[in-house]
Amino acid sequence: MKRIYALISAALLLWIQPAVAQSILRDAETEALFGDMAKPLFVAAGLSPANAKVVLINDSSINAFVAGGQVVYVHSGLIDAASSANEVQGVIAHEIGHIVGGHAVFQNDGGYTNISLLSLLLGVAAMAAGSGEAGTGILMAGQRAALGKYLAFSRVQEASADAAGSKFLNSAGISGRGMLSFFDKLTAQMHRYGYYSTDPEVDPFAQTHPMSQDRVETLKADLMNSPSWTKPNDPALEIRFKRVQAKLRGYVNDAKDTLAKYPVSDQSVYAHYARAYAYHKSGYPEQAAAETEALIKIAPKDPYFLELEGQIMLESGDPVGAIVPLREATALSNNQPLIASTLGHALLATENKANLDEAERVLKQAVARDNDNPFAWLNLGTVYDRKGDEPRTALATAERAHLMGDVGTALMSSRAAMAGLPQGSPDWVRAQDINMVSQTAWDEIRKKKKDR
Repeated sequence: MKRIYALISAALLLWIQPAVAQSILRDAETEALFGDMAKPLFVAAGLSPANAKVVLINDSSINAFVAGGQVVYVHSGLIDAASSANEVQGVIAHEIGHIVGGHAVFQNDGGYTNISLLSLLLGVAAMAAGSGEAGTGILMAGQRAALGKYLAFSRVQEASADAAGSKFLNSAGISGRGMLSFFDKLTAQMHRYGYYSTDPEVDPFAQTHPMSQDRVETLKADLMNSPSWTKPNDPALEIRFKRVQAKLRGYVNDAKDTLAKYPVSDQSVYAHYARAYAYHKSGYPEQAAAETEALIKIAPKDPYFLELEGQIMLESGDPVGAIVPLREATALSNNQPLIASTLGHALLATENKANLDEAERVLKQAVARDNDNPFAWLNLGTVYDRKGDEPRTALATAERAHLMGDVGTALMSSRAAMAGLPQGSPDWVRAQDINMVSQTAWDEIRKKKKDR
């Protein structure tokens, strides 16, 4: 788990946070798992898996949402809280229901916010039950009418997404047990906040989502009558999920919590994985290396274990030693772009000119297959810089700045690239594209500043 890349805070509800302001976690193994979990659901929804994806957000809340396009955002806290891959599939199916229904954006007085945050149910329930001043503050100053409009809008969308999600699960031949069991988790969370559906002081329609238990009852008939209801969970998928869950816990949770959950006495793959990440991020390279060595003894040809071994060596100051496991991990993963970009970084980190050609080849392949990777563009730009290729250094810088939303740098670097590249060449055309988009964005920024 690595490379954290860094829409606005909602005007009405504190708990609604669009994705741009949050950190995206990118990891080869996790993305492969999400792809396989979601593919049959995207197909059932009539979406192309090549154009739709699930993205992991570094946030401890139990949450998932859509925010436009064909992307489902899942919080790390949801993965931590889930008991199975099937539960996560139930959430993904629900969110795809929002995508197909076009529910992502709700307009309100010029502002906007994303829809379908599962954990928002808990926040609003606690607010309605009087557990904090934040809720009453939201309802003050004439905002109740706006809030009621939003909640009514959201309730309809949530019910629609539930129905669509159950349909997608059934069509894909995936059991809906996970969807229901995850809603049960939400109900239990609500009760821990002191909220019960029988509370006469609480208007059930003052919830962003329909009441969790009500949603369960509504869904039961559709899901339980499907032939897939009794279908066992895919054991291979569940094993992969437990691995990803363990490494994620090791990466994002406090090390002491990880070591308490996965004590040294636990010699399972999951425990070794979690401890390796926990030790590594805490600055204990020897312990991290020992846990990784145990993993490789169990599965010597596992590309993700080899990737971890190389990553630990690289970040512990041994880029030369890291090249061997990273090169093997890249080959075993069919040149997976994220793993390949780490190999490219290791080759560069040796500061050996003899490695520049391999680094360029590896990194060019990585960005060709995954253009949305600022880390790879940064390293590819470094390769070009060391080779004295100024125009392509500028182009790589423009690519990275464009991905990071740095309009000024993208504009200047694309101009520099165009000035040095052969006019009409593929690289020149790409620089021109970035320049045109960046110029438009720059003009809009200046116009907004002028209008203020």
